[in-house]
Amino acid sequence: MTNHTVTTFVLLGLTDDPQLKTVIFIFLFLTYILSVLGNLTIISLTLMDSHLKTAMYFFLQNFSFLEISQLPTIIYNNCSIQYFFTDLLGVTEFFLLAIMSYDRYVVICKPLHYVTIMNSSVCRRLILCCWTAGVLVILPPLSLGLNLEFCDSKAIDHFVCGASPLLKISCTETWLIEQMAIGGAVLTFIMTLLCLVLSYIYIMKTIIRFPSVQQRKRAFSTCSSHMIVVSITYGSCIFIYVKPSAKDSMAINKGVLVLTTSIAPMLNPFIYTLRNKQVKQAFNASVKRIAFFLKK
Repeated sequence: MTNHTVTTFVLLGLTDDPQLKTVIFIFLFLTYILSVLGNLTIISLTLMDSHLKTAMYFFLQNFSFLEISQLPTIIYNNCSIQYFFTDLLGVTEFFLLAIMSYDRYVVICKPLHYVTIMNSSVCRRLILCCWTAGVLVILPPLSLGLNLEFCDSKAIDHFVCGASPLLKISCTETWLIEQMAIGGAVLTFIMTLLCLVLSYIYIMKTIIRFPSVQQRKRAFSTCSSHMIVVSITYGSCIFIYVKPSAKDSMAINKGVLVLTTSIAPMLNPFIYTLRNKQVKQAFNASVKRIAFFLKK
């Protein structure tokens, strides 16, 4: 195999079975439509309804944006761009989940100071910090990855351009890039998980001290949606990064990535809204306004 400049990659996708491809296409198409509609609904409601202008819904709005921002052939430059944004959105989501846990801590443990602590200026700075942290984590391995050389094989055993499938087909020594990528992933995982754990430890201590059973139920209900999404996200991450090398089989990674890129974004709007009275009230009010407008 000889080195040469690769201009086009071939994405092998999930399977070679034509019948299974049809089933997967229909499934992913439906989940994508539901994901986009659900997350756009949340974004629209948080922008239009005055009751959803708090920090919690500001973070939820940004989280929904991340979920909807994530071809058999793809050119090299587009592959690099896709790799950059896929990893950036993924890493940023972990930091945003940690920030959302802090928001839940403030609303339950310091309810009288919530508006002061989580004001609009602080929320914007926290969101900026999430994006900045995402860029800083992925930039070192990405900068080295741009210098990769590829041999005669240009078939990517995946359905997206990511770090692992690209490293697998490279004929360059990838050990350093792999270690940097794993180090960034572990650092992100530990930092955000530490924030989550500390926040929920204080939340649990506060909830236990509530005198009323109704108060405790309300507090648990406030956190339950976030905890479900955290479980899905971190559980998927553990499965993806348990293998030490990017040159290992992609089969498990592809299956887990389908979960995180299609099913999870579709479920998130329902997880966050079905147990939230304010969002449901805002949705009903919006439907009534639209119906009234159509009647006119």
